[in-house]
Amino acid sequence: MSTPVIKISNLVKRYHELLALDHFNLEIKEGEVFGLLGPNGSGKTTTMNCILALLTYDKGSIEVFGKEMRPDSYELKRQIGVVMQNVAVFEELTVYENIDYFCGLYIQDKALRKQYVEEAMEFVGLQEFKNFFPRKLSGGLLRRLNIACGIAHKPRLIFLDEPTVAVDPQSRNKILEGIEELNRQGATIVYTSHYMEEVEQICTRIAIMDKGKNLAIGTKEELKQMIKKSEEIRIEMVDIPQEYLADIRNLKHVYEVRFENHNLHVLCSGGKHNLLRVLDYLQEKELSFGRVYSELPTLNDVFLEITGKELRD
Repeated sequence: MSTPVIKISNLVKRYHELLALDHFNLEIKEGEVFGLLGPNGSGKTTTMNCILALLTYDKGSIEVFGKEMRPDSYELKRQIGVVMQNVAVFEELTVYENIDYFCGLYIQDKALRKQYVEEAMEFVGLQEFKNFFPRKLSGGLLRRLNIACGIAHKPRLIFLDEPTVAVDPQSRNKILEGIEELNRQGATIVYTSHYMEEVEQICTRIAIMDKGKNLAIGTKEELKQMIKKSEEIRIEMVDIPQEYLADIRNLKHVYEVRFENHNLHVLCSGGKHNLLRVLDYLQEKELSFGRVYSELPTLNDVFLEITGKELRD
């Protein structure tokens, strides 16, 4: 087994009476795009700040690339890129100058730095905006600049905190494609987002945390197997007698039935051919119905069942 890129053991962090991290444990492997999910106040930002040695903590240990992470671990920090949610660039510098400045914090060789800056601009699609000042950029382009500043020095480990918040669909797709390309080039990514569809699209493993604890961890398929719902059937109907709802509730693998807004909702746990059994019953009772939908559980379903909250709460 290779050494984890990040290993957090028994981490405790208190803010006076608030227990922000409660004996938190986590391992992230090399080459992963690792999604860190949690509602507001769950401890995600505290976790990242502890990993980056920006915060002290009360108990536990953090290793990055197999070495203890401390405030003065400069050799480790040179291998890390950070793109936080709030855009952090200099308004008085152009796109090129901003990327060059941040890259220069890690790369002293001028020729190599120039190469890296050019590659970073090309990577995020900002070549034609190189002489623009940040105030002249759209929100999506500004996000791309923020990413370029964080990854220009070609770090092995990259933290991306809500990198697509409040951007247009074109920029979002460009950013997500860029993250996947960074991973293909060998970077390990730690990714947080309030957009479940993004996490499902790009993350190889996901941790769900709340109240400073790691509640569940695994691939999206593994997480979906942890919850009760395996299928939701929705059928458009004008009406259905109450006694028939009880009959459907007694069908194999069905655990919840409800009728609302002219839609029959049937929730199933495990099993095959659930939709066929429900349709056979409706046809046997000569009930007319409209469109039929069968949906597998989503990552949002997992999150809601495990935490009891919506991600955007």
